[in-house]
Amino acid sequence: MKKFICVLVAVCLLLPMAVTAFGAGSGGDISFAVASDLHYNVPEEELEWYSEDPIFGYANRRAAMENESGFIIDEFLRQCAENDNVEFVLISGDLADNGRSIPEEHFAVAEKLKNFEETTGKQVYVVPGNHDFGNLGEYCEVDLARFMEIYHDFGYADAITTLDGTGSYTADLSEKYRLIALDSNDPDRSTEDGVTEDRVQWVVDEAKKAKSEGKYPILMMHHNLLDHLPVQRVLSHDFIIRNHELTAERWANAGIKVVFTGHEHCSDATSKTSALGNIITDFATTSLTMYPLQYRLFDMADGVIHYDVATIDSIDTDALQQAVDGYSQEQIDAMNSGLNAFAKEFLKNGVEYRLELGFTDEKLGVQPGDIYYDVVKGVIGELQVTLNDPLYGPGSIQERAAAEGIEIPDSEYKDGWDLATELVAAHYAGSENYPLNDRDVKIFLCVLSYIIRGELETLEDETIVYDWAEAIILATSGSLGGDAFLESVFPEGGVTPAEYLAVAMVSPLLQSFTVDDNVDDNCGTLQGYARNENASNIGMNLLAGLTGIIDYLMIIINYVLKALGMAV
Repeated sequence: MKKFICVLVAVCLLLPMAVTAFGAGSGGDISFAVASDLHYNVPEEELEWYSEDPIFGYANRRAAMENESGFIIDEFLRQCAENDNVEFVLISGDLADNGRSIPEEHFAVAEKLKNFEETTGKQVYVVPGNHDFGNLGEYCEVDLARFMEIYHDFGYADAITTLDGTGSYTADLSEKYRLIALDSNDPDRSTEDGVTEDRVQWVVDEAKKAKSEGKYPILMMHHNLLDHLPVQRVLSHDFIIRNHELTAERWANAGIKVVFTGHEHCSDATSKTSALGNIITDFATTSLTMYPLQYRLFDMADGVIHYDVATIDSIDTDALQQAVDGYSQEQIDAMNSGLNAFAKEFLKNGVEYRLELGFTDEKLGVQPGDIYYDVVKGVIGELQVTLNDPLYGPGSIQERAAAEGIEIPDSEYKDGWDLATELVAAHYAGSENYPLNDRDVKIFLCVLSYIIRGELETLEDETIVYDWAEAIILATSGSLGGDAFLESVFPEGGVTPAEYLAVAMVSPLLQSFTVDDNVDDNCGTLQGYARNENASNIGMNLLAGLTGIIDYLMIIINYVLKALGMAV
């Protein structure tokens, strides 16, 4: 089972890992911008290269545009200054990339925000992220007190209430809306959350207090409240608060409808309906300085909440060249022709660099002596090689797979990495839709099938590794050509009922990794704070739950019937 989880996690890293302008306001009560994870870096004196790519070889393992970060922030603030529909700005943490150890990064960000406020008269509200402060020590020069001092003018000076020992506060955004800014960090545990029961209850109390005073409560924090990946608390536990389902239930019933978060660096909106029919939506906002270089725009009225996204597509490249040596004219021309497209290729190169470093048996928790060690090590090694091989042409992956009876569809992708990182980029950009019968997903799974099948053939006998590896492939059979696809991957021998049952359990999870939920990530509308449709919401909640149970049972019944048919 542990081996299956390791392989599934490896697949999910690749599978999971669009933009419009904000038009005229809809006449709402307030309209504002939300950004997250600015990750400002002091520019290096000269580019540092990580690969031989002449344009994107300086893409780091975080895929963050570090040297360009300050200029991206400048452009963001310029857009907010010129947009009459942006009355104020919310920033949900990680203002500086090395904020714990390099206070100068915070000073630079605070100076930019100060100039923005003084020039425009528009208020900025911030909350700390896990990169922003820690307990003082050898590698930490910025603690909570210093962070709050540096950013005093950006929310703390206007605080109505605060929570001792944290960077949490409340502030009125308008006559109708109150911000609850929650410090969700633990200064001792780096990326993990520090949302204790005291902090959860403080949010509940402040939300109820706001409502009693005729205010609508809006929550902002750094860590995610709801899953933005399937079972995020398991696969990416550092990014979502503990007990998140129960906490979301309590906060929704306290009157909070929208939560602004970051940390995951993806654009994703997810809603939860409480048992009492209250809907709470967590808007995870992508890192401003990573692809898709995106921030959110909101227009809120009593009856409806409109949301959209905007993109940074240009920066002052002349100033960038003056600050950092090493940029070629080809790189500058590529940025000037469209920074968002440039950032996407930068992201893809950085993700490839990171995953190549991370695809080792040690990184996936596989140890010598494990029953599945040889197979997992072999699959990882073959995956590393195969992803770098040409996908098409003489001697290509497609040609070699065809000789094994696996037909990889044609596409424009150069190699496996080109495809895998495209799927990751789609997750970051949001509003992704890759059902299992999508061409790109089919290509990736066929490549994975080819690798796994080759490794299984090296086994001397059948083990649990074979069963679970086969189950992963079987999970796609219904969408990728049914039994014909199954037979192309495993042309010899049958499939046991136990394997089909395993597939029935795995299929919904794999499907959910590649298809977005029913809340559009980037552009849409929500029920406003004044609307009370709880009875209808409860009905829809029950119907959705019942439909999910029926769909899940139908998957199991379908696979069991297939298993019985094959067993006869």
